[in-house]
Parts: sequence; C-alpha cells; structure tokens
Amino acid sequence: MAALLADDRAIVERILTHIDRNTTDLSAGIWREPVDHYISQPRFSAEIERVLRLSPTPFCPSAALPEVGSYVAREAALTPIVAIRGHDGVVRAFRNVCRHRGVQLVDGSGCKPALTCRYHAWTYGLDGRLRGIPDAHGFPGLDKTKYGLVPVRTLEAHGLVFVTQDEPEIPNAEISALPDLFGADWRLYTTTAQEVAANWKIVAEGFLEGYHIRSTHAETFYPRQYDNLNVVEAFGRNSRVSFPYRRIEKLRAIPAAERTAAGMLTYVYHLFPNVMLATFPTNVIMTVLEPKAADRTRLVTYTLSNMAGHQEGRTAIAQGRDFVAAGAVEDRDMACAAQRGLGARANDAFTFGLFEGAIRHFHQNLEAVLGPDRGRGARVELAPTPC
Repeated sequence: MAALLADDRAIVERILTHIDRNTTDLSAGIWREPVDHYISQPRFSAEIERVLRLSPTPFCPSAALPEVGSYVAREAALTPIVAIRGHDGVVRAFRNVCRHRGVQLVDGSGCKPALTCRYHAWTYGLDGRLRGIPDAHGFPGLDKTKYGLVPVRTLEAHGLVFVTQDEPEIPNAEISALPDLFGADWRLYTTTAQEVAANWKIVAEGFLEGYHIRSTHAETFYPRQYDNLNVVEAFGRNSRVSFPYRRIEKLRAIPAAERTAAGMLTYVYHLFPNVMLATFPTNVIMTVLEPKAADRTRLVTYTLSNMAGHQEGRTAIAQGRDFVAAGAVEDRDMACAAQRGLGARANDAFTFGLFEGAIRHFHQNLEAVLGPDRGRGARVELAPTPC
C-alpha cells in the first residue's frame, strides 16, 4: 500500500507537466452529496458512533507526550479521552473519567506522576490501575483491580498516537502505509484549539482541493501557489493532495534524480476520517476536526518543527505559522458561509466536480463505512480522464 504514494521526484515531475499543459489531476467522476448529510442529527449521530468511534484515528502527535507522565486530554468523538506515557515508555489511552463518580481526571496537557481525581482523590497509576482510595475502609470489599481506568485501543506509529474507541483491535494495514513525517528531533511547538460554526465535513472539504485558491486566497496563498493545480493520491481510505509553490519552477534546472519536494510544495494528508496533516517549509501541522454538533466543529491544531532549538528557527516558524493562519481564517470563513447557506434550501446536494477528487474519495469511503441504510451520495460516473 505504501507504494501507492509517489516519491518526491515523481510528484515534482507530474506538477511540472501540469504547469506545461495547464492541467491538473482529474477525478473519474462527479459526486453529489445530499445537503441533509450536513444538518441531519441522525446522520451526525451515525458518523460519531459508526465512523469516528470505530476508526483508528490520530489523537495527538507522539511529540506531545515526550516523557513519562506526559498526558494529553481532550474530547474525541464526544468522549473524554486521555493519552499518557507510562513508565515503560508505552502510550496508553483511557476514558478520562474517575471510576468512583465519573469526574474527568485531567484537562488539557501536562505531566503527572499519577492521575488523581480532584473530587475525592481516587488515584490511578500511569498504567490506569487504581492505586489509592482515601479512607478505603468506607468501601468494604471493593476490588481495586476491577476499578481501573477504562482503556481504549491505542497504537503509536509514524510519530502519531492512534486510538480506536469501540473496536476490539486497531487494523494497522492503512497505518503502516503512512510515511514517517516527523524525525526524532521534531518537537511540539504549539497547540491551539478553536470552534467553527460548520459541519466537520465542510471543514474537511476545504483542505482537499485547490480549486478555490485564487478566489478565496487572492492575497495570501495565491501569490505563492497555483490555482487549481494539484496532484491527488489515495492510499486506502486516506488521501494526499500536493499543493505546489510557484518556486517549484526552479527545479527544472536540476536533474530529475536530484529533485526534492522540500520547500517546493505542501503535502496535505487526509487521515480518514477527521485528521489533516500539512507539511510546510518550517513545520508540520496536524489538525483534528472534532465534531461537536451537526453545525459545530472544534479544531485542535498541533504545530511541530525541528527548527525550534534556536532563535532564527523560531522566527522562521512563527512567520510561516502566521502566513498559514491568515489563509486558514479565509477557509474557516468559507466553511461557515457554506453552513449558513444550507438554511437557504437552494441546494438538494453539493456537487463536487472533477477537480475535487480527494473530496469524492472521502465521501465514498464515509458512505462505505456507514452503509447504504444511512443515506447515499449520488455518484455520476464519467470515463476516466488522463491527468
């Protein structure tokens, strides 16, 4: 499966060919996604229960858990989850609630030698076992081995921590296809969170096509990037979209075997169902799209870099982050506008064209997981068009 992702040299060659021909990668067909799928409460509930809780989903980067006792706590698929690195170096994730009265044990991130409930001080080890109960004689016969934190399936791979909430085991075939995006020297630089008044799928769609670069990002991305020029690849239920920078033209003077994509393009990896990883010259950004309601999404963004160890590097990271943030504001504005537009009842469906193949791939796989009883998008198949 890993071979389905082209190497840098092949991607650069495809991009230069597209520039010469004034073309872009095209999907094999059009996809129509019913607008009800962005506003329906039954549909939203099905996505939470049958997709987001059953899929192996990146919860946080490994770099967010750098040492024993490091933890990250947040809601995932409307469920409080905490991931923590144990004394043996293994990351484990648990449902973030005390087994006594259900209070959440920790919020945000930090480092602790143990997890102690702030309500009655029941204390759990980093392995989730119940270690202590104040005035334990008040609970005669209580078997502490049966009151440990409830675990969720956890896998650490490729610099990411994956969790699966309601499935016996994490299938790792697709996970093994991922490239290593973070070296050993990569560190977590910042973590931010904000809410967007739009369905999580509308937010996701904005990451997955370059058809809007000139119209939406006229003064941010477009002066540095191409409009509607992308390479789109699928690997399993995931995808990768390449967004080239105009300076990629400089590679024409370099022998094909020596070309690299570093600093010449942004790769956007969509890790099904709701995580985006975007590469930039100074950092990599991981954005988790956490659905909060049918019309509300919480974006949790982790910025990682291997340049934060010196002032020059930190300055470059901050400049790059500010540039990307300006474009992200424009994307969020469009997502909110699209969500508001649903109320006008002008459309029965959103129509995704041949330039939006990664979005089509996303919805096809979402439909496959949910099954036909949860409503189907309407595909309009065309003859495959050469890129």
